[in-house]
Amino acid sequence: MDLAGEHISLMDTTLRDGEQTQGVSFTPSEKMNIAKALLQRVGVDRLEIASARISQGEQEAVQNIADWASGQGFLDRVEVLGFCDHKRSVDWIFDSGARVLNLLTKGSENHCKNQLRKTLEEHAADIRLTVEYAQSRGLQVNIYLEDWSNGYRDKPEYVYNLMGHLEGLDIKHIMLPDTLGVLSPDEVFDSLKDMTSRFPWANIDFHPHNDYGLATANCLYAVKAGIRNLHCTMNCLGERAGNVSLAEISVVLRDKLGVHLSIDETSLVPVSEMIETFSGKRLATNSPVVGTDVFTQTSGIHADGDRKGGLYHNPIQPERFGRIRSYALGKMSGKASLVKNLEILGLQLSEENLRKVLERIVQLGDSKKNLTPADLPFIVTDVLDDNVNQRLRLEGCSIQSGLNLKSTASVCLSWDEKEYTEAGSGIGGYDAFMNAVKKILKRRQIICPDLVDYEIRIPRSGKTDALTEAVITWKMGERRLQTIGVDGDQVMAAVNATLKMLNLLMLQNQVQAESAA
Repeated sequence: MDLAGEHISLMDTTLRDGEQTQGVSFTPSEKMNIAKALLQRVGVDRLEIASARISQGEQEAVQNIADWASGQGFLDRVEVLGFCDHKRSVDWIFDSGARVLNLLTKGSENHCKNQLRKTLEEHAADIRLTVEYAQSRGLQVNIYLEDWSNGYRDKPEYVYNLMGHLEGLDIKHIMLPDTLGVLSPDEVFDSLKDMTSRFPWANIDFHPHNDYGLATANCLYAVKAGIRNLHCTMNCLGERAGNVSLAEISVVLRDKLGVHLSIDETSLVPVSEMIETFSGKRLATNSPVVGTDVFTQTSGIHADGDRKGGLYHNPIQPERFGRIRSYALGKMSGKASLVKNLEILGLQLSEENLRKVLERIVQLGDSKKNLTPADLPFIVTDVLDDNVNQRLRLEGCSIQSGLNLKSTASVCLSWDEKEYTEAGSGIGGYDAFMNAVKKILKRRQIICPDLVDYEIRIPRSGKTDALTEAVITWKMGERRLQTIGVDGDQVMAAVNATLKMLNLLMLQNQVQAESAA
């Protein structure tokens, strides 16, 4: 089947189904920012933003998004889940300013009998009543067949009869969910092929869940079966194992089937990071496409092959997503990995010195120490005792915090043998420390890099006196760099990570100045 150039429409449901992730609740302002990002930046075709009648805050969020979407020409792409309750969901949606109802119906006899305690005919009458009222108020109606995958497997005649009741109701999309994530790719293909051929009047969507880890593959097979509308979420948010990842299916469908999508791939990572922040759910670092480590080569053999001819590059190039390839440091590092990182820092070593530094990196990796490129100048200094010295040292630091009190910090830094002392205040001890440091940097006419991410780690089952690891990600020019600090005190761990960043910044500035000269 040649699908090249065919358009596949993606409906993102991060703000509705994604919010069913345990512990995730977006504020109205967060929902607005996510909606704008997904429609304007990422370019999703449709956006499901809420469930009707949930709360006053939910209605406020829908009103805000609908008002904005109306002004941007997006209102017909904004959808709200509603229920077979005649007027209540419809009125809630209409009063919120939205104009598309995604009506939840029962796609399995099991749900119809045991949850609604109704016959199919009774349920169909409720559906018709709600649909006709919604249409009388000017709403477009789509219909979910909840638990369709189990319903089709257990009693397909129920599904066929329900579809018969829906024919002629002017439904825009019939949406078939694999509600419990039970289908395999072959089952998806066979069942959807049957549905599309049996009901050619229906514009069918597929809504997968990822309980078996098959959601991306299931989408691939759904498209092969004739489906042209898929549902997804950012970062796989959703109940239990979540929904299919928007980033994953965008890349898979483009690369494997050659279809046309409206998605801007360069926006996937920044929007993923925004949703990660708002949801409080961190992505695994090896998450396809958007994970922090997916364009990092760890093996020295891979780095060597890349250096000699891109031998370990696959079609998922980091530049597609506004990212760059990096090379990890650790016990599996080889000479090529080390050289790549030294080149980024503007450092050059002889063959003998490269060997010595690599030996130390492997030794540190064996001891499970986490290494980043920011550690390289210190390792070089330690191993070779050469001129790559710390230009900046912390000579003194006092940080005070208290209940209902603003935190304060006094900092003394020695910088090229000259001491600088400043005080700062802030929301927390580390913020106060950074504000003092920024004053010192300003005196030297240096701009502090932006802090992108800040993570505190302690060992599982660690006690209150456990060593803390602070992992801070900085934006330095066009690149991102992680620094790691370790201390028994959480704030001092972050301070140590910051000192590594500052010394690396000084080194890079020095290299740039020498190159310019």
